[in-house]
Amino acid sequence: MNSITCRYCQSKNVIGHIHNGKKRYMCHDCHRQFTPSAQKKYISKEQREMVDKMLLERISIAAISRVTGISKSWLYRYIKHVVAYTAESLDVEPNKDGELELECDEVWSFVGSKQNPQWLWLALEKTTRLIVAACIGDRSIETAKKLWRRLPRVWRNQAKFYTDFWQAYREVIPLKQHERVSKGSGKTSYIERFNNTLRQRIGRLARKTLSFSKNLENHIGIIFNFIHHYNEALLG
Repeated sequence: MNSITCRYCQSKNVIGHIHNGKKRYMCHDCHRQFTPSAQKKYISKEQREMVDKMLLERISIAAISRVTGISKSWLYRYIKHVVAYTAESLDVEPNKDGELELECDEVWSFVGSKQNPQWLWLALEKTTRLIVAACIGDRSIETAKKLWRRLPRVWRNQAKFYTDFWQAYREVIPLKQHERVSKGSGKTSYIERFNNTLRQRIGRLARKTLSFSKNLENHIGIIFNFIHHYNEALLG
């Protein structure tokens, strides 16, 4: 007589099988899988720090799990924690030496499928290379206004803005502070270089990828987590 009881529905209608070299059971009634004596694995501080570093690189969750030996379920829970505590405000102080100049651009990506495009809007300070403001949304004037509102008042009042010819910028940035330029002008070269860095370092932003986001909240959180670390590295 079968002595194993399902952990979830208490049914005894279960069968055993081997999964990744470990004994597991499946319940025929609730169709859940379980181990008879699941043990909680301790994740050390060093392992967490390694995971934090790997989340800043173009590495899949499955690859992180293989390298660290940490389960994917724990990694998904940890990412959810990281996302919950990652702010979308960047709190960058203005450069006191010289004129305030910002380069602005957008980076295309998607969540779930290419029928759900998401644009990352960025404002980069030319002298320090710091990302001053960012937001994620569609490519409309409303999202351009959202980026503008996220800029501290001193930037909105004093900075010179360099953008491409996308119409939304013209509707939001005051004419006397705005210069629309072509990519060949070199006046948006720093933000274009940062866009390349994003696509090289974040798999979710690569143009052809299997690592695309399925959840918008995670998509936003992982990107802002990278931007915060990028700014911190520049500030030393």
